[in-house]
Amino acid sequence: MAPRIRYGPRSDAEIKAAREAAARLPDIWSTGVTALWETDPDAVAAVLPPPLAPPARPLVRASVSTVALRGYPLGAGSVAVAARHEGRAGWYPLVMPMTHERALTGGREVFGEPKKLGEVVLEREGAALRARLSRHGIDFLAVHGTVSGPLPLPPESERLDFYFKFLPGVDGTGFDGDPVLVHCTRTERVRRLEEVTGEVVLRESAYDPVADLPVLRPAGITLGERATTQHGRVVARVAAEDLLPYIHQRYDDAHQILDGPPEGSTR
Repeated sequence: MAPRIRYGPRSDAEIKAAREAAARLPDIWSTGVTALWETDPDAVAAVLPPPLAPPARPLVRASVSTVALRGYPLGAGSVAVAARHEGRAGWYPLVMPMTHERALTGGREVFGEPKKLGEVVLEREGAALRARLSRHGIDFLAVHGTVSGPLPLPPESERLDFYFKFLPGVDGTGFDGDPVLVHCTRTERVRRLEEVTGEVVLRESAYDPVADLPVLRPAGITLGERATTQHGRVVARVAAEDLLPYIHQRYDDAHQILDGPPEGSTR
């Protein structure tokens, strides 16, 4: 029997089996720190691409989580600002560091999540808690605090995230087709929740400039265990000229997609 060519096509039965296996995945519980704070409303308005609009309360939400995902540890982080779209309140993530490529590629390619490879650390020793998000050797966000006591468990809840899904143009300018705005609904269950007394520290980074969203009024820090499911849908096409000025949010080197090919190049 000839050896199987692994880059060859999968059979219908193999594709069906993979889908059924994914549908039977057990709940995946993560342990994470969530910090909220009020920031400069002008800063929030400045980072929101159309058609997103600023909220009444300029909140930032940061999370630092760890999870044992299919047998290996995963670190997952997020820094998002509150936003609105067509009367619906939600969050617009600016950066989502992941410690493994598998978590990164799925979220970016399916939902348009702004995921990047990075370092995500969550440590607890007794009541002492330390968490941080790092990229390029810079701890651009850190949370230091003390776990001060249990909190009542909230009921199952839904959270709406806004993402822009797009492909940079093959000619080095613009996009291949119009970008789309995605509404991603996350259903969350909490089985443990604790209050944290502490602070959020933002450090300067040219790659992840969350320091531009200063902590003006802390709005709470918690440590919890959560299980989350999500589903997304495309709700609108977005004009390329509206999103292009914000493209640097997604990439460390925006010149890779904002610069056209050199004159005479066949790229």
